[in-house]
Amino acid sequence: MQIQRTILWVIFSMSLLFLWDNWQRYSGRPSMFGPQPAATQGAAPKGANGAAPGQKAATDASVPSSPSAPRAATPETAAVPGEMVPGGAAVRLANDVLALDIDPVGGQIRRAELLRHRDSEDKTRNVTLFDQRTGVRYIAQEGLIGAPEGSSFPTHRTEFAMESAGPVTLASGAPSVALRLSASSGGLKVQRTYTLDRGSYQLQVRDEITNVGATPVVPTMYMQLTRDSHKVSGESKFYSTYTGPAIYTEANKFQKVAFSDIEKGKADHTQSAPDGWFGIIQHYFAAAWVPADGVAREFYTRKVGEDLYSVGVKQVVPELAPGASTTVTTKLYAGPQDQNVLEKVAPGLDLVVDYGWLTVVAKPLYWLLSTLHGFVGNWGWAIVLLTIVVKTAFFPLQAASYRSMARMKAVSPRLTALRERYGSDRVKMNQAMMELYKEEKINPLGGCLPIVVQIPVFIALYWVLLASVEMRNAPWIGWIHDLAAPDPYYILPLIMAATMFIQVKLNPTPPDPMQAKMMIMMPLVFSVMFFFFPSGLVLYWLVNNIYSIAQQWVINKKIMGGAKKA
Repeated sequence: MQIQRTILWVIFSMSLLFLWDNWQRYSGRPSMFGPQPAATQGAAPKGANGAAPGQKAATDASVPSSPSAPRAATPETAAVPGEMVPGGAAVRLANDVLALDIDPVGGQIRRAELLRHRDSEDKTRNVTLFDQRTGVRYIAQEGLIGAPEGSSFPTHRTEFAMESAGPVTLASGAPSVALRLSASSGGLKVQRTYTLDRGSYQLQVRDEITNVGATPVVPTMYMQLTRDSHKVSGESKFYSTYTGPAIYTEANKFQKVAFSDIEKGKADHTQSAPDGWFGIIQHYFAAAWVPADGVAREFYTRKVGEDLYSVGVKQVVPELAPGASTTVTTKLYAGPQDQNVLEKVAPGLDLVVDYGWLTVVAKPLYWLLSTLHGFVGNWGWAIVLLTIVVKTAFFPLQAASYRSMARMKAVSPRLTALRERYGSDRVKMNQAMMELYKEEKINPLGGCLPIVVQIPVFIALYWVLLASVEMRNAPWIGWIHDLAAPDPYYILPLIMAATMFIQVKLNPTPPDPMQAKMMIMMPLVFSVMFFFFPSGLVLYWLVNNIYSIAQQWVINKKIMGGAKKA
C-alpha cells in the first residue's frame, strides 16, 4: 500500500510539474526544460538604429534598397521601414466606443482609447492599446514600398494632408464617421479613408492608389503593428497570460510568436498564404490587421529597435499603368477579446482568446457560461450556475471517487491496527492490506482515477474564467465590484480555505505522517495564492468546494449508515 501511495504522489507531482511547464510555454514564457530568453527589459527606448524615438538615425538600414531598373517589387525584395518616427499633431477619430489618434505623418495610429473599458490600476482613465506614453510604445502603421531607385512611395514616414484639422467625432444618430487624408510620392498618389461604424472596434481602411507618374509601377503594400515587449500592468505574479504577436492562416491555423523568439531570430511562423490575419495579444484585449482574402501575402516578424518589435504583412498591388488606379481595403481591429464580436470580424480571430491545448473543451464551457449569463444577467451568478452544472454532470464519476474515499475512511481503524501489528515488516503489512481491500471490495486507486478524468475540464474552466474580458469590472454581490480583480477584503479566499480544510477532514487521513501534514497545509497555501487571484476564479473554486463537500457528506452518511446496519 505504501508503494502504491508513493507512486500516486509521484504521478501527482509530475502532473503538476508538466502542467505548470505547459502553462509557462502557453503564456509565452520559456520552458523549465529549455534555455532562458535573452534579456530585453529595462533598456532605454531607442529607434531602429540606436537613435532615440524623437531623433532621426544617422543611417537607416531598413530603408528599401530598390533595384536599378523599375520592376515589380515583391515581398522578398521590398524592405519595410522599421523605425518609429516623430509625428505631428494627431487628429482624433472617434465613435461611441473607440477613439483613435491618427498622425499626419504616415497616417500612423498612435493611440487607441477604449471608451467603455477602465484601466485596471487607474480607474480615472480608459484602457489604451496603441500608445506612446512613458514606458509604452505601441503603434499601427501601413504604407507602400518597392519604388524605383531614387524615389519612395508613401510610407508611414510620409507627410499626409488631412481634410480635418480637428477632432472627427461621431454625430448623434449618425451610423459612422470618417477621416480622409492623402499623400503623393514617387509617382504614386494615395487617398486613404478611415471609417468607424457606431458601436464598432473595427476600423475600415480604404486606400485608393493612383499612378500619377509616366511609367508602370508594381507597389507592395505593408501593414504592421510595432510594439515593445512590456507586460500588461496589474497582472498578478501568481498567474501569467500571453502577451505578444500572433498569426493566423487557414492552412496553419493559430500561431503565437514570442517576443523572445523574434529577439533571437528564431521566430517560427507561416511565411506566405492567400488568407489570414496577424495581430498582437495582451490580457483581455487585442489588435489585429485583417487584409482582404484571396490576395497573396507574406507575413513577417522582426526586431526594429531596442525592445521594439514589428509583426506585419506585405501584399503586392497589381501593376498600375500611368493614370491607372486601384483600391485596397483592409480592417484593423483594436478592442476587447469578445469572442462573439471577433468571430464576425475574421475567421479564426476569436482564437486570440487562447485556451491553449484545451480549446476544444474550453469553447463549449464559454458558450455555456454566456448562455447562463443570458438568463441571470450577472456574471458572478453565471459562474455559480456553471460550476454547479459541471459538477452535477460529473456526479457519477465524483460519486465513485467519494464512495472509494468513504470506504477507505471507514476501514482506517483496521488499517492502523494492521500497521501496529506488523510494525516494520512491510511485505506482510501490504499483503494484509490487500486482503482487507479485497474483503471490503475497495479499489485503492478508486478515489484518484475519477478525479484525473475531470482535471482537463476544470483546467479548461479555469482558463475560461481567467481569459474572459466579460469579467472585467463585472460586479457580483456586496463588496465584489470586479470579478477580474482580487477580493479587496480577502473574504472569498478565506472562506475557500475553510472549505478546503473541511474537505481534508472528510477524507481518510493518509497513513504517511508527512502526507497527512501536507494535506493539512494545503488549505493555507492555496488561500495565500488565491489572495491575488481574480475574484471570479476564487468564486468558481469556492462553489466547487462547497458543492463537493455536500456531495461527499451525503455519500459518507450513506456508506456509514449501511455499515452500521450490516
